[in-house]
Amino acid sequence: MSSSGQYTFKMPDLGEGTVEAEIVRWYVQPGDVVSEDQAIVEVMTDKASVEVPAPVSGRVLAVTGTPGDKVAVGSPLIVFDVAALAANPVVPGHAAAAEHTAKAANTAAPANAAKPANTAAPAQTRVMASPANRRRAREAGLELSGVVGSGPRGRILQSDIVAASTRAGSASAALPAAPRPAPGVAPAPTTEIKVIGLRRLIAERMSEAKRTIPHFAYVEEVDVTELESLRRHLNDTRKTDGPGLTYLPLVLLALTRTLKAYPQCNALYDAQRGMLVRHAAVHAGIATQTPDGLKVPVVRHAERLSLWDLAAEIRRLSERARLNRSTREELTGSTITVTSLGKLGGIASTPVINMPEVAIVGLNKAVERPVIQGGAIVVRRIMNLSSSFDHRFVDGYDAAAMIQTLKEYLEHPATIFMPDSSSRGEA
Repeated sequence: MSSSGQYTFKMPDLGEGTVEAEIVRWYVQPGDVVSEDQAIVEVMTDKASVEVPAPVSGRVLAVTGTPGDKVAVGSPLIVFDVAALAANPVVPGHAAAAEHTAKAANTAAPANAAKPANTAAPAQTRVMASPANRRRAREAGLELSGVVGSGPRGRILQSDIVAASTRAGSASAALPAAPRPAPGVAPAPTTEIKVIGLRRLIAERMSEAKRTIPHFAYVEEVDVTELESLRRHLNDTRKTDGPGLTYLPLVLLALTRTLKAYPQCNALYDAQRGMLVRHAAVHAGIATQTPDGLKVPVVRHAERLSLWDLAAEIRRLSERARLNRSTREELTGSTITVTSLGKLGGIASTPVINMPEVAIVGLNKAVERPVIQGGAIVVRRIMNLSSSFDHRFVDGYDAAAMIQTLKEYLEHPATIFMPDSSSRGEA
């Protein structure tokens, strides 16, 4: 702290070799009064989003950067005036403090900050809402302070914003398509969206993966009629309530058996050392679509988990990712990724490898199709597997053999549960 009573807080070291972080959104602006441990800014590293708390109580004098800007670790991030607050403390519920808070909110607060309803109201703490819901409220023209939250401790949920938008007749409601402009009339305006945060990170990683990795795609159809029968039977006979099995945990369990014979597909490429690192453990990334973009939470040691444990862990991690509650550890360390679009899976896809992995397995939708068996046309349930491999380290033959082995497990699902049935004598 300086002799003038100012405290300069610098961008903290967020671990794992992070040298800088991107500003996603500020929760405070110059003139705001904050208390110690109050969230002041959300930043993003290459690993995860982090809400940074205030180290002291004080009045904000200055902040560094706007959303999309990167700030180096150790560089000034925010400056507080702690002396002024000590001399004239803000007491919750005090009318003068509330009046100042209202003025600061009306003149300096960002669009996603909460504004008091009137100057007579007590000073309010920051509204509880996820970054995604803050963005939805901002796009709908809503003040979060006017939205009643139905979540835990008054947390604002997506359904609360939809309800508030409907009541207010906000711009989030569907509008009829604009008529095509007549000849000579200027075209309709465009909307520019700054690519920041998770969307920027996704764009960078996808570009790097396609630029760096020679992708080898392999698509094979799988008869999952027996797998579907098993899935339905297990769901019908389970003794606990809750969501039933999907294909994903069954495929993941079969994949852990398959990778014992194809360790070259369960590997990471360390480009700096020029080293391919094969893993005995299967740390499976589960590609998950969230309101903020694609995230890949990791099921660690999938090879040690039972079918129901896999299903429960996939649900837990996916839900945390959608609610933006994933920890850094939950989003890092995968050795192979499985992706599925469920009913939107289409016939085939070309999934992009999640660097530094060397393989990704994609599930397409399962549909009933006529097929020929024993000279007769029968109806079977068919699902395609669309996979991509890093052709630098996985030969085409090995990639095809791996998928064919996985296909055998899925078409004869009883073999998935047989001990050592996948061993092919490889170390």
